[in-house]
Amino acid sequence: MRTRTLGDVQVSAIGLGAMPMSIEGRPDEQRSVATIHAALDAGITLIDTADAYHLHADEVGHNEALIARALASYGGDASDVLVATKGGHLRPGDGSWTLDGSPQHLREACEASLQRLGVEAIGLYQFHRPDPQVPYEESVGAVRDLLDEGKIRMAGVSNADPEQIRLAQEVLGGRLVSVQNQFSPAFRSSEPELRLCDELGIAFLPWSPLGGITNAGELGAKHAAFQEVAQDRGVSPQQVCLAWELAKSPVVLPIPGSSRPETIRDSAAAAELQLSPDEVARLDAA
Repeated sequence: MRTRTLGDVQVSAIGLGAMPMSIEGRPDEQRSVATIHAALDAGITLIDTADAYHLHADEVGHNEALIARALASYGGDASDVLVATKGGHLRPGDGSWTLDGSPQHLREACEASLQRLGVEAIGLYQFHRPDPQVPYEESVGAVRDLLDEGKIRMAGVSNADPEQIRLAQEVLGGRLVSVQNQFSPAFRSSEPELRLCDELGIAFLPWSPLGGITNAGELGAKHAAFQEVAQDRGVSPQQVCLAWELAKSPVVLPIPGSSRPETIRDSAAAAELQLSPDEVARLDAA
């Protein structure tokens, strides 16, 4: 599989977004583990998670613990797998989402994530979402302190605008390695953040790159150009979508969500699909 650079680490060009395995509509654990193992078999070495990926109030970190069990039970070598997790977003257990970007919470959240993942240092830790009640530089400053202390190996931010990306880069002393924002054919408003990441050489991780859990299966029906290119190439429109995102910049690392082995295998194959400049332009204009 093609690779991309994330900080000073080479990872697969396509990552696995593990969230669907822990929220509404989650599969049983056997299928989730099989999906993670299928991703590893396909050459995926980047897995995205967060402590807030869970359903009930008493199971914070469900997704992180699931990933840890899947990696431990994998029959092959998983030593090069980078697990990226996040803190600062919370789910009280009633289906809603809340925020806590306070330095104290981020420190406590990181310590809990370390325990669930069973590691001495988290490969990539990202501030999940800005908290209007806390100055952004204070939240990112907490992540900087975790980096300085060796609790995390790399630092990133998520759901950030260009001003916040520049501020995070300043607070982290030039050590910001990733920005994780929503981006897909139906959601292109993060183009400015993508361009800034390209300019700064920071990895851009589109979340919901296929349009989200409920829309991914209908991507071709909703976006005719992607369906047409897929038919011409003899692949799925989902593969075309991921290949299009990869073609936009060498800093792009899509992390499609999956909860079935067959869908992550299809997504992984997009790393080898090279679109022509004409195809990319056609998709850009769709």
